[in-house]
Amino acid sequence: MSDNTAERTTTSKEELEINKSKQPHYQPSQFSRGHEPPIQHQPPPGLESQMSPTPIYDQLPTPTGGYAPYQPANKLANRKALITGGDSGIGRAVAVLFALEGADSVITYLPEEKSDAEETQRIVESKGRRCWILEADLTTSEACREVARKAREWLGEVNVLVNNAAFQMEKERIEELSEEQWDKTFKTNVYPFFWLAKYITPDMKSGDCVINNASINHYIGKPNLLDYTSTKGAIIAFTRALSNQLTPRNIRCNAVAPGPVWTPLVVATMTNEDLEGFGRTPLGRPAQPSEVATCFVFLAGREAAMVSGQVLHPNGGTVVGS
Repeated sequence: MSDNTAERTTTSKEELEINKSKQPHYQPSQFSRGHEPPIQHQPPPGLESQMSPTPIYDQLPTPTGGYAPYQPANKLANRKALITGGDSGIGRAVAVLFALEGADSVITYLPEEKSDAEETQRIVESKGRRCWILEADLTTSEACREVARKAREWLGEVNVLVNNAAFQMEKERIEELSEEQWDKTFKTNVYPFFWLAKYITPDMKSGDCVINNASINHYIGKPNLLDYTSTKGAIIAFTRALSNQLTPRNIRCNAVAPGPVWTPLVVATMTNEDLEGFGRTPLGRPAQPSEVATCFVFLAGREAAMVSGQVLHPNGGTVVGS
């Protein structure tokens, strides 16, 4: 064993012990190759507080499968963000990392998700930033208009719009997919992206941005999520066209297309069969919300000043087309 290897091993052990003592509720194995969460189910839309193990929103993996706190660098100082579905999962992680980077936020949630939303608010404000929570069913233009109005009122302005809220429910065959579910999925996953962009972007200024949450499913054609997969393809097309509209004003629009991520959406909508193989990515495990949220931090910051109309793919190594 070389001296360098020995040094890395020692550092990893020390790092792990420090984190065990400070953050006993985090499970380092969640960042280890081969980790598969235990099968569990919740009624939709699911609560993060009832998941086991708890999803990780402010830690990142070390090279050896341990974990360490996210290290902020003041990338979003005094920025103002509207984050839909910010109560849990990727939305919570985005709100927390944005706060660590200096941003205030308004997050939306459904009535059943209030306890998770209040926890996100508590976490964000413990990091020294403001967080307003707003109950909203975003499937109507009137609700989205009111969310946009409230966000501007509370924040003063919206510099970053994060369209993240989504619905999915597995159906194996097209004949099992009801017209009502097809309609609900599009009204949840696509229409609010349009409405909120319509009501927010006219007041945005140079350097502001829109970030849309898409999915790997658009690229792989997930057969038992026909409606959800279709909406995610629509989001990619919407992102590219909106980018071409906004770039003359130096307002950027990008998307993130995560692969398997440990969130309440998983335990509230997936069958035992899919849960058994959940997260079998080339990297050998599902992502934690924190690992996806870093993409949103990058796209919201000045480091991405030349990035618009693009898609980032935190999917565990699955190679997909652009």
